[in-house]
Amino acid sequence: MKIDFIEKLKQSIENEEFIKCTLGKIKSKEEPNLQNIYIKPINIKDEYVLSFLYRHKTKDVTKNFSITEAIDKISSLIGNEVLSAHSFSTEENLELLFNKKRKATLRNLPPTLKKESSEHNRTKRRLISAENNIYLKRLGVVSSKNEVYHNKQDKFKQINKYVEIVEAHLKDLDLSPSIHIVDMGSGKGYLTFALYDFLKNSLNLDVHITGIELRKELVDLCNDIAKEANFTNLTFKAQLIEEYQCEQLDILIALHACDTATDDAIFKGLSANASFIMCAPCCHKQVRKQMNCTTELQGILKHNIFEERQAEMVTDGIRSLVLEGFGYQTQAFEFISNEHTGKNVMIIGKKNSNEHKKEAFEQIQLIKRNFGIDKHYLETLIEKL
Repeated sequence: MKIDFIEKLKQSIENEEFIKCTLGKIKSKEEPNLQNIYIKPINIKDEYVLSFLYRHKTKDVTKNFSITEAIDKISSLIGNEVLSAHSFSTEENLELLFNKKRKATLRNLPPTLKKESSEHNRTKRRLISAENNIYLKRLGVVSSKNEVYHNKQDKFKQINKYVEIVEAHLKDLDLSPSIHIVDMGSGKGYLTFALYDFLKNSLNLDVHITGIELRKELVDLCNDIAKEANFTNLTFKAQLIEEYQCEQLDILIALHACDTATDDAIFKGLSANASFIMCAPCCHKQVRKQMNCTTELQGILKHNIFEERQAEMVTDGIRSLVLEGFGYQTQAFEFISNEHTGKNVMIIGKKNSNEHKKEAFEQIQLIKRNFGIDKHYLETLIEKL
């Protein structure tokens, strides 16, 4: 009986049907004043956990546990210190009772409660909805019941944050009626699909998006999903970034393109005189291999971790200055909290001038001298322009 109760409880949590659980008739020598334990699911900083409220005669104590820890605790308590357990889900209620001889009785009852939001904080406005979302279901973010899987909460938040950023900056752009966007290094397409969906279906824009991804199996998957979702102007191509050629490019996006692939993408945007360039750089190996600082700063770079962080700042700082040198107004900010991903720096450039800014390139040369850097890869590319 106990095993059946625990298995059904686990299944309701995995299927995101679980609402709450109440443990009663507690006989605890260690905590004689403990009367009940109330358990419910919550999201804290987008982590799905179970919150235990321990109700004593004179106080309440709340503790949060991961799903695995919570199941282990419930299992160890039931039939030992806890002689009454009630679980509530959207599908059924379960009642597990033990008599004085510890003999268990399990009853399956019709559901009596409706599921409420498990958000610990007030739910934010979402530009991308989970409701009847074909691509999020196919990509494993949303269940067949239109609920975001608890292990995909971070991804869902990232998707909405990304679209929110693009929405904010689109207002300032002077774009033609037909917008052409290229997403270089589109991967599995989470963000690419969301952006097309928002621009096409929420803003009613005439948008054409191409996703560039080297892995053919991902390209085939994304094209199949785009067809199923009826996203007629969204296509994916299996190609190297540096080999891609296009006639019109209004917005260039490169999120987590590895190492110098970010520079290849930025170069494509500069070559096309794109109105908007957005990138979230990934690894930064090219500059770090060259760094040989002999200035007053060398003392803080003797530790590898500091040198690595400095190499990231120098690499992305030069990228930002290159954009400024080509007439872009730049911003750099945290894309999403580093609790969700360590690769969280976003660099954006909005075209506001066709004149080259000599001072930006002078600053690049000064930075290179101070850190003992010969060439930034992006510099070698823009020599062609």
